[in-house]
Amino acid sequence: MTTTDQPSDHAGARARLLDQPGLTGAVRRRALSRLADDWLAGLYAAAGAPSGTALVAVGGYGRGELSPRSDLDVVLLHRGRLDPALPERIWYPVWDGGTALDHAVRTPAEARAVAAEDLKAQLGLLDARHLAGDPELTAELRSEVLSDWRAGAAGRLPELRASCLERAERHGELAFLLEPDLKEARGGLRDVVALNAIAASWLADAPRDGLDAAAERLADVRDALHLTTGRATERLALQEQDQVAARLGVLDADTLLRQVYEAARTVSYAADVTWRSVERVLAARSGGGRVRRSRLFTFGGAGRSNGAVGRGGVERTPLAEGVVEQDGEAVLAQSARPAQDPVLPLRAAAAAAQAGLTVSYATVRRLAAEAAPLPVPWPDEARAQLVTLLGAGEAAVPVWEAYEAEGLITRLLPDWERVRCRPQRNAVHVWTVDRHLIETAVRAAAMTRRVARPDLLLVAALLHDIGKGWPGDHSEAGEVIVRDVAARMGFDKADVETLALLVRHHLTLVDTATRRDPDDPATVELITGVTGTLSHLELLHALTEADATATGPAAWSSWRASLVSGLAGRAAARLTGAQQPPAEPGWGTEPTVEQERLAIEAARTGEPALTLLAQAGPEAGGTEPMGVRLTLALPDRPGLLGTVAGVLALHRLTVRSAGLRELDPAGAGPVLLLRWTVAAEYGELPEAARLRADLRRALDGSLDVTRKLAGRDAAAPRRRGITTPPPVVTVLPGGASSTATVLEVRAHDAPGLLHRIGRALDGAGARVRTAHVSTLGAEAVDAFYLTDPAGGPLDDGRAREVAAAVREALA
Repeated sequence: MTTTDQPSDHAGARARLLDQPGLTGAVRRRALSRLADDWLAGLYAAAGAPSGTALVAVGGYGRGELSPRSDLDVVLLHRGRLDPALPERIWYPVWDGGTALDHAVRTPAEARAVAAEDLKAQLGLLDARHLAGDPELTAELRSEVLSDWRAGAAGRLPELRASCLERAERHGELAFLLEPDLKEARGGLRDVVALNAIAASWLADAPRDGLDAAAERLADVRDALHLTTGRATERLALQEQDQVAARLGVLDADTLLRQVYEAARTVSYAADVTWRSVERVLAARSGGGRVRRSRLFTFGGAGRSNGAVGRGGVERTPLAEGVVEQDGEAVLAQSARPAQDPVLPLRAAAAAAQAGLTVSYATVRRLAAEAAPLPVPWPDEARAQLVTLLGAGEAAVPVWEAYEAEGLITRLLPDWERVRCRPQRNAVHVWTVDRHLIETAVRAAAMTRRVARPDLLLVAALLHDIGKGWPGDHSEAGEVIVRDVAARMGFDKADVETLALLVRHHLTLVDTATRRDPDDPATVELITGVTGTLSHLELLHALTEADATATGPAAWSSWRASLVSGLAGRAAARLTGAQQPPAEPGWGTEPTVEQERLAIEAARTGEPALTLLAQAGPEAGGTEPMGVRLTLALPDRPGLLGTVAGVLALHRLTVRSAGLRELDPAGAGPVLLLRWTVAAEYGELPEAARLRADLRRALDGSLDVTRKLAGRDAAAPRRRGITTPPPVVTVLPGGASSTATVLEVRAHDAPGLLHRIGRALDGAGARVRTAHVSTLGAEAVDAFYLTDPAGGPLDDGRAREVAAAVREALA
């Protein structure tokens, strides 16, 4: 051995390198690799290796990325017979020096055979780098391994993905763990290696913006962890975080974790995008359909597309105005103009999530670059689209993550930046603050049937911990913030106060239920004093449960649930007894001259009379989507509500709100006056003349609305879609109205929903005297005031029959 080959000399040189001031990061990792290169090359020469052999670095060492405690992964290549003692003459000095060594001795053919059977070995060989000996032998191996990898990519990449899924299940998500594994967790260094392997296959490449910097940051933290512990550990334990932060010059452990989380999210998002690209390529090669995707990577939908054919023969199925489905993702329509349509980012997100899709990488990038800022306060549609996105539940998560990766979330909600990637040093929490907020909204989406205002529940779930980015009690800080955020979103004063109450008191119900005597009247009075109304109590109860179940398994139990439910029930009984019955919904004013004119015309002609007031769409300079206010008068007859709703559905008009009342203009006979606020699902609004003609045809029986809608539904593309809570149909207590039976329907909005309800009511023989229809995001909350033929409330038996008929129609 030469003097430079002695283990002690190498160890000393390595120690001096690690102590060298200012030498950190990738520069130090490369320097450590060069030092190891020189040492191993010297050992190879001193061992008397013959021609026809080569020493090759593989894996992380092959990439020149040695951390302070990394193993040395090497392969001794040879042709023909080899002196059995030669490898030991190289390996023993390494072992004597205390350096971990992963070694193999193989011919190129043997190396290729092992790689064909062992994915991990093949991935390591993709990074093969020549150290000493015959360079042509190394080049031959590299060329053949890369060729094998590319030729077998269609089989190996699904295997690689399966291993990534299994690893993520075992180690969790780096972006949320308090003690993450920097290498093995999802979003860690092992995923960076997988992305490089995909790129080497030539089938797809990862988005590179920020990826290299993220990988370097994770590697820097890993280096600091090795130096802090003196061990080759990948787990960033709590007790090491302050020292690691200090070694990196970071303010504190929380700042360190936020940097780690941000880097992990960049890697995870790149993996999501890349695996979707791989899926599309492999599906195209095989000629098969789309593959169902796992939540660990994406929530893309499966199914056929029979929509319009766009440029290049690609099928594009409309999802919403300016948004279409293509290749299992939501993309912008060719006519979309992000710079002229400030609601488009939220509309695209909501449409994608409701369809069980994600938004394509190129689309998110374009929206981030071109979309106009939302005006303040937000237009009504923007608020509705946010609620629709949140109401999609689990399917909203990958869409939200994609938007957050490109900065769209903090652009919509600037206060989000303070909670983004913020760790929670509480053993019961399994998520960062921002992800906990999203998970709470996911849980709340399953509870929307329990409340009369699902939109307020979902927004409160999203914002309930927004104060955790500020000093002091986060509930008090959050109350201040949410007042400002809700006002900017365009909620009215009453709704702003409700959201502020929910955020301020989101812990009150569970704290009171678990820490106070449930039988003490003062306990119930505390809750009724906070909530004030039954509606507020319902919202707070649902938010409490959503918050706790999204926190982690330790935060919610059957015992806690029973205590909270019991207290909420006692408070509800108290509030129900003290609350005045609600007023019957009406339009609040006497009929206008125009409404009287329509009613007289309908009574005189016996045909529908209507007016359409179109609103300016984004391309015309308006802030609302292109829509229409429709006022319609018809001579009263059974089944009008369902028939009119069906005609609107045929014209792809979505109902945002509707009201119904009776008039008797100048004693000419009863006329039903309906006022609708509708919007085009996509495309142009229907012409008034065509709408009027179809209404006439539907009323005289020449247009079978139900059959037309059923045929269109049968021809629609089949998507996986999302799971929504089942409809809830309730006959409200008699105190809700003294002159009618009030039937409340809470359901997920869908084309033709109101048509089905109307037909069921008509088929059950119930007369709709008045109705209040509202669509809050993607959730419908409708109240129908029903009477019998004599004009009085339905008896209890008839009311149950009518409710059962509506439930069956919505099943």
